[in-house]
Amino acid sequence: MKFTVADLLDQLSSDEVVQLSRLEKALGLSSAEEKQELRIGLDAMLRLDLIQENEAGLIRQANDELIPARLRCSSKGFCFALRDDGGEDIYIRDHQLNHAWNGDRVLVRITREGGRRRSPEGGVQCILERCTASLLAQVERQEERLVAIPLDDRLLTTVELPEADAGHLEPAQESVVEVVIDRFPVAQFAPEGHVVRSLPVHGGEEADLDLLLTKHHLHERPAPPKATLRTPSERNRTDLTALPALLPLAWSGQEAPFLPAVSLEERPEGGHRLWLHSPAVAERLSLGSALDGWLRDQADAICAGRRWLPLLPPALTKAAAFQVGKEQEAVSVALDLTAEGQLEHYRFCLSRIRPAATLEQAELQALQERNPRSRTLPAALKGLKEHLGLIEQLLALSDRLRQTRLAAGSIDLDLALPPLDALGDLRCGTPEASRQGWLVELPANDPMALLREAVLLAHRALGRHFAALGLPGLFVMQPPADPAEINEVAKAALALEIPMELSAEGNASAAELAAAFAGTDRKRALQQLLRDSLRPALLTEEPGPNALAGEDQAFAPWACPSLHYADLWNQQLLVTLLSEGKDRPTVRHKTSADIASDSCHGSIDWALLVPSQLTPYQQGLQHGLVQRLNGRQRVLQEFQDDLLAMAQARAAEPLVGQILPGVISGVQSYGFFVEVPPSNVEGLVHVSSLKDDWYEYRSRQNRLVGRKFRRTFLVGDPVEVEIQKVDALRHQIDLAVVLPEITEEPGDGEGSDAGDEPADDREED
Repeated sequence: MKFTVADLLDQLSSDEVVQLSRLEKALGLSSAEEKQELRIGLDAMLRLDLIQENEAGLIRQANDELIPARLRCSSKGFCFALRDDGGEDIYIRDHQLNHAWNGDRVLVRITREGGRRRSPEGGVQCILERCTASLLAQVERQEERLVAIPLDDRLLTTVELPEADAGHLEPAQESVVEVVIDRFPVAQFAPEGHVVRSLPVHGGEEADLDLLLTKHHLHERPAPPKATLRTPSERNRTDLTALPALLPLAWSGQEAPFLPAVSLEERPEGGHRLWLHSPAVAERLSLGSALDGWLRDQADAICAGRRWLPLLPPALTKAAAFQVGKEQEAVSVALDLTAEGQLEHYRFCLSRIRPAATLEQAELQALQERNPRSRTLPAALKGLKEHLGLIEQLLALSDRLRQTRLAAGSIDLDLALPPLDALGDLRCGTPEASRQGWLVELPANDPMALLREAVLLAHRALGRHFAALGLPGLFVMQPPADPAEINEVAKAALALEIPMELSAEGNASAAELAAAFAGTDRKRALQQLLRDSLRPALLTEEPGPNALAGEDQAFAPWACPSLHYADLWNQQLLVTLLSEGKDRPTVRHKTSADIASDSCHGSIDWALLVPSQLTPYQQGLQHGLVQRLNGRQRVLQEFQDDLLAMAQARAAEPLVGQILPGVISGVQSYGFFVEVPPSNVEGLVHVSSLKDDWYEYRSRQNRLVGRKFRRTFLVGDPVEVEIQKVDALRHQIDLAVVLPEITEEPGDGEGSDAGDEPADDREED
């Protein structure tokens, strides 16, 4: 089938009737069989009251009882629907899944409202979009059936295979297979598929990458359509070639995306004017073109360690990327800052720049280590001799901007990725706000640290501008963390006797906890607990606060169009505003407004863009662009999490049988997790392996305590562990703790201290 239910709904509007022939054309349906499939789908949607149909055509029907969500299952069979609107997760019992699988987008009807300690329950009414068109599996024979057992144990199913695939019955430790789903489960019929290829388990780094790309359906990216790129117009373009622009470089991987450039000027009234120059990508293609549609489907550039899967095709990259000494078109913003680093005013413009030099970590390191009194210049800095004063000013301003951001509630955590070669550019991070809900703490001599503060500020400026002018941009919101979860982290810290200042109500904010943890000997373990409580940032159609960037109004990404389609969309809208926006109500008015700057806010009472200019943007938002981009962002995050876990598991394989020092990173009723440096691989010490005592879980103190000898295991405790088993495919590391001999007298054998709650369940959830 060439379409999904989500595709159908995206093509329909609640305001306008869509003719059936127009819908068939939009979906690219031509054969009688494809049109019959469409008819079947429409009939089902009519029964669910998702659409209405009359002689004029089809119209989308609002149905508040059906909640769009994405299904998230665990290996133990527990499934929740994660609502698109960010509401409370809905528990789905197995008999209410209706053949939906982990990751599928679904419509859910609530069957039982939630309570104080109970999630609402519901059932899947419709599968909007299947997430798993293919999967990695191992082939087994169960009685007379040949089946594929998914490697992802969150897929609670088996897939029937034809007998022709019996040749793939190999030992599990040698290879896995890629299975394409030919038929999803229907009624009493099991899913069916066939093997398309076998992949080695121990084939080296490239083979591991192929496994991960296949698992996340990223291994077969379609080729970009042929397109003739447009030449950016010189009309209304500001010449900034005399302004020295520096180009920070942080990535070295194959096909790494290009980055913005920065400039700095001193303001006569005090403070600085910080310039950010983004490569002019949006001006080279048309919104709604075949190339734009292809970019929208790709959504993001993907860092795969030592190489990238780029978002932009080679021709567009070659045309837009900045090069030192070459005049090139840009979209720039002048950010006027006070002496304290507060954003005061801003103005956008189409520009032309000439980057003067690149800025790499080795050069910043040499500048940091340079003796100010020395008359000799280190070799690494000779190419930057003319710009050393500018670089020092940029570094000082970057640190000031970071401190201002942190004071506004943003969170930096010292949780950098481990030094594993296979991670490549993934260790460097990206300059824009992370969608994870926190930013990694970067050293001052990292070019990405300098660029990040400028990019965050530029995105804050455009967010405010679009929000004030009512333009249909893509915004990024990060809601504050759940106070109950933050309080649990605070309780865990207090149990470890970490000094903290609490409010009169006994609460602390996430930013306050991050600051309190920074100076403790258990910093990393506590920051990991805090990290897990932070909510991710998501794209939205409406402006709102972004705590991560320290922004309380709006945040709209635009400066990194080589990384994210959302940036390209917003840059396209910004270019439309700058080149075609109306700066006065009519041509008869002599006074114009500066629609490129914040000085026009509150004075615009006319339409800046005509309906024909706005329609492509409005239609894109109506057709589910935000949901699709957020979905792709989740896929990207899951892929990069798996890439990290695979690299760590491979680093741990040669260490099986060795005893190594580690640190407890988490405690549960079924055991505790230990992080083993330098790869920071994390493994489980199951409570059943602790033979020296009977251990109970103290939930209020987040610790395991032996009932007889009172040995305790707490977050942040150093321990010695033996690596017993490594399953790189499933990213599972089994550890056994090496216990020192007990020299203390046994305890009294009583259950718990006053106020503690012993846990009876000693098995993993």
